[in-house]
Amino acid sequence: MDAAAERLRILKSRRMTLVAATHDLISADLGGRKMLASVLEAEVAENWPPDLYDRPAMAYSLSQLRDEAQEGWSFWYLILDDSNQLAGLSGFKGRPDASGSVEIGYSVLSQFQGQGLATEAAMRLIGWAFTHQGVKEVTAETLPHLKSSIRVLEKNGMEYKGAGSETGVIRYAVGRPDGR
Repeated sequence: MDAAAERLRILKSRRMTLVAATHDLISADLGGRKMLASVLEAEVAENWPPDLYDRPAMAYSLSQLRDEAQEGWSFWYLILDDSNQLAGLSGFKGRPDASGSVEIGYSVLSQFQGQGLATEAAMRLIGWAFTHQGVKEVTAETLPHLKSSIRVLEKNGMEYKGAGSETGVIRYAVGRPDGR
């Protein structure tokens, strides 16, 4: 990896390398698949980006990451270890709020769905979030008809908490394992 890549924040899971978004990575992503592939040193499929990750989401994350303290609290690129393919994204919608709550999300390219990748990535990131003392809970929101998304949350110990922040959305949460 080049010098810029060596500075990336990386987490490992059982089958993936998770790479925290940075201002430079999102700029490369906005520059197109080839540019992103070059910076990540990974294969980027023709159907990149995955659902729910569009140019406005990239622009929001880009502005968020102007503050380097946000790194890790945005999204993470999911790169499969066995094939070096970019499979999707998982991550947070910003730093924990004043109550210690942080929201997680995920999106996997269609050809990689149904393999447990979102579950694995969410598990790794939930664990990472709880390494930060101020994090008391991790939440997620989804639509009630997205059964596979709900299953990801349940497999990660999240419980249904009721209505979400928008009409028709439901909320799940998991508290800090040590109760602190």
